[in-house]
Amino acid sequence: MTIIKNILYGTVILLIAIALYMTFIYAPVEATMGMVQKIFYFHVGAAFSGFLMFFLVFICSIMYLAKKKEIYDIISISTAEIGVLLITLVLLMGILWAKPVWNVWWTWDPRLTTTFVLWLIYVAYLVLRSNLKESKEMPTYAAVFGIIGFLDVPMVFMSIRWWRTVHPIVISRAAVSLEPAMLQTMIVTIIAMLALTMALLFYRIRLERLKRQLEYYKNSLEIPA
Repeated sequence: MTIIKNILYGTVILLIAIALYMTFIYAPVEATMGMVQKIFYFHVGAAFSGFLMFFLVFICSIMYLAKKKEIYDIISISTAEIGVLLITLVLLMGILWAKPVWNVWWTWDPRLTTTFVLWLIYVAYLVLRSNLKESKEMPTYAAVFGIIGFLDVPMVFMSIRWWRTVHPIVISRAAVSLEPAMLQTMIVTIIAMLALTMALLFYRIRLERLKRQLEYYKNSLEIPA
């Protein structure tokens, strides 16, 4: 286990270091937006990883309703928390990017609005779990919420295609035709963010399992009144 942890740590640190080097040194400065454009690389990487986490919430919620196995509920809460963290970073980086480019900190653009709604949905998911933690039906309610909440993810992705928006389309012919160094940096940064996310998920799942084991032993030792 120690060897696996060391390999995991080393891989994530190496990938993040490479991503930082490529972002701030290797990739050229964008002619129009200047240095602020470099937020783009981690902004996109965090968004991809956040959407992946919410997709796992969706899948594990379905599996929990079908199998009623605790492991699916453990993965659901773990991925939801990490997803909220990542989308929080996405929104904050978007705000930092928006001010010098659009001259406003925030605009109710379709992509920004649907992303903010997505963040609210999964914050509500975590609040629901917290408020119903004593209920035996909590995992079931949370699973239903997790399935319904995921419906906003395709809306976030398609918002820049369905409605008029100032937000750039990341996955497009224009993106593929980026300056090679920029495209390479974007790909490496996405991979680095995914690796960091998987490492966080590994430890969050482990923490959740230990937490539940502790609660089980604690309840077992309680003396009935």
